[in-house]
Amino acid sequence: MARFNAFEKIKSLNPEKDYWEIIRLSALYEFTWDYARSLELALFRTFASPSISAILAKTREFEKRTQKRYDDTDLILSEILENGIDNERGRKALEKMNFIHSHFNISNTDYLYVLSTFIFVPERWINKYGYRKLCHNETQAGYKLWQEVGLAMGIKNIPEKREELELFFDEYEKKNFVLNKNNKAIATYTENLLLGWFLPRRLYFIGRPFVHAIMDHQLLNAIGSGKPNWLIQNTVDVAFGVRKQIVKILPRRQNPVLRTTLVRKKSYPSGYKVEELGSLPPPR
Repeated sequence: MARFNAFEKIKSLNPEKDYWEIIRLSALYEFTWDYARSLELALFRTFASPSISAILAKTREFEKRTQKRYDDTDLILSEILENGIDNERGRKALEKMNFIHSHFNISNTDYLYVLSTFIFVPERWINKYGYRKLCHNETQAGYKLWQEVGLAMGIKNIPEKREELELFFDEYEKKNFVLNKNNKAIATYTENLLLGWFLPRRLYFIGRPFVHAIMDHQLLNAIGSGKPNWLIQNTVDVAFGVRKQIVKILPRRQNPVLRTTLVRKKSYPSGYKVEELGSLPPPR
């Protein structure tokens, strides 16, 4: 019996109408680790915009409940991606996200930028670090999927073409990535969370340059950090290169990796309900 090949299935589909299936195959079978890491980086990039980091800093969620803030964001996005917005769970996740956002004064431009990070940051990450580059069906499907989500969120002026949205993405970062105390604070809280998964607090200073090695100068400048030295940078680049070659020869995944099923003992020791995800700002 032939083994399932997600990539062959992706190439056989139509990205203009099968985009949910294509992205599920890509994210849940082909690039499970890469999508998780690149979406973390996508959210991290939003911290580099002062208009966004000011809102995040005001809630104090990253300062007080960093792990829960991470889990809530991950679970809401995963519920949407895994189930779609026509499914009850995916629809509830989208409604909860919209409800939380409605309590803040967020510009349409910032909404559009955050939406675009979910398209172009994973694409660029996978093209650099993945075992293969994304094919046309995957890049177009990513645009179509998040365009649909963006419209359901009420985001206006979403470009009709993927290339136009990518141009907006790059121009936004050039214009808005400016060093700010909130940028640095939110980035540091998040870096500490990631480092805490592997290192005791006293050794964070050792791990931090390795985190910075996957970031570009534009992002690092906006969060008040610099590129690591050549030895650390080369070590990270070589490690990713070795990983790429190993993944190429591994058997293709036969079952999806669902992030909604991961055990999250700190945030939700007894499991979670979609309607429980997220936090609202404190009363004024």
